[in-house]
Amino acid sequence: MEEVWIIDAVRTPRGIGKVGAGALADIHPQRLLSTLLIALQQRNDLNTADVEDVIAGVNTQQGKQGLNLARMATLDAGYDQRVPGFSLDRFCGSGLTALNLGAMGIMSGVQNVVITGGVESMSHARTLSREFMMDSGNLALRKRIPQPHQGIAADLIATLEGIGRAELDALALLSQQRADMAIREGRFAKSLIPVLNDAGEVALDREQYPRPQTTAEALAKLKPAFPDFFDRVVDEEGNSFGSLLRLAYPDVDINYVHTAATSSGVVDGAGALLLTSPAYARAHGLKPRARIRALTTVGDDPTLMLNGPVPATRQALAQAGMEIGDIDLFEVNEAFAVVPLKFMRDLNVDQDKVNVNGGAMALGHPIGATGAILAGTLLDEMERRNLSTGLATMCAAGGLAPATIIERI
Repeated sequence: MEEVWIIDAVRTPRGIGKVGAGALADIHPQRLLSTLLIALQQRNDLNTADVEDVIAGVNTQQGKQGLNLARMATLDAGYDQRVPGFSLDRFCGSGLTALNLGAMGIMSGVQNVVITGGVESMSHARTLSREFMMDSGNLALRKRIPQPHQGIAADLIATLEGIGRAELDALALLSQQRADMAIREGRFAKSLIPVLNDAGEVALDREQYPRPQTTAEALAKLKPAFPDFFDRVVDEEGNSFGSLLRLAYPDVDINYVHTAATSSGVVDGAGALLLTSPAYARAHGLKPRARIRALTTVGDDPTLMLNGPVPATRQALAQAGMEIGDIDLFEVNEAFAVVPLKFMRDLNVDQDKVNVNGGAMALGHPIGATGAILAGTLLDEMERRNLSTGLATMCAAGGLAPATIIERI
C-alpha cells in the first residue's frame, strides 16, 4: 500500500455565519474554497495539471453550495480545466471524510496528487428552507429509528452520563481561553489565508467568532438552548422530536444543560490539504510534513448520534497498531461540550492533549469544512510542539464519526 504524504494545509479564517453580521456572508462559498486552492498552488509551486482530483466536504448542497461546488472552485481558482472535482456530504464529518477518501486514492496507487478539504457558508444555509429534512419518508425512518435534534441528543447524553452544567461551562471557558492564547501567539498564522472580496479587498483575515471576554459568571447566566426543541412538531401527524425520542428512551427525563456557549458556533469557512504520493513529492521537490497512519469511519447509535468519536478512535488505533498513549495530541470537534468530555472520560485522555488551541465552541464549526480545518490545526500544533502523532475525530449526524491519525515526517 502506498504511503500518503501531507504536503500542506491551509484554511480561511472563520466568519460569523449570519447575513449582515458575518464578514464572509457575502462571499460565495465557491470563492472561499478557490482562495485555498490558489494558496496551495502558489505556496508549493504546484502544476495544477497534475492534480487528479479535488474532493470537498459540503454539508448543505443547495443554492450557492449545490451543483458540485468542488469542481466550480477549481475553475474559479484558474486550475487546469482537466482537473476534476466532487463534493460529498457526511454531515459534520464531511471535511475529514474528504481527507480520508483522497488518501485512499493515493494508497491504492491509482492517484498521486489529490487536494481534499471542505467548505460551508452557514450564513447561506440559514436562508434555506429546512422542510426538505422533514418529508414523510424521512419521518417514517425516524419513527423506526428516532433521530432527534442534535442539541437534544447532547443533553440526553449528558443526562445519561451524569455530566452537569458546571463541567460543560468549564470546558467552554477553557476553549475560549485557549483560542484567545492561540490567536495572540500567532499559532494559526502558518495556515491562515485571508479572504478577498471581488474588488480585491480583504474581507476577513482573522477569526471573527471568538469571545475572549467570556467569564464563568457570564456562562452561568445563560439559559439552556434546547428545551423548546423537545416539543417542536416535525410532521403533519403532530409528532415532535420529543415524542419520537420517547420511542427509544421512554423513561428518561432530560436534564437540559447545554447553552449557546457550550454548543459549536455557526460560522462560514473552508479548509484544504494537499496530499501526494512519496514518489511524486520526491520528483517535484515537495517536502512532506506528515504521513497518514490510519483512517476510518464508524457508525454508532443514531439516536444518541454524538458518541461515535470513541469507537472511531479505537478502530483507527487498532488499524495503526497503536495505543491511546501513543497519540501526542487530539482534535475532537466541540460540536457540543459533552462530546470531548465523554471522549476524554471514556478513553482516559488528559485534557492537556485535547483541543489545545480551543475548539468549535470558541472558533465555530463550518460543518463541511471543520474536519479539514482540524487536520491542519493538528499538524501545525504538532510541529510547533515538536510532537510526532496526532488524531482528529468528530461526531456527525446519523451516529457517524470519521477519525484520522497523522504522523510527522
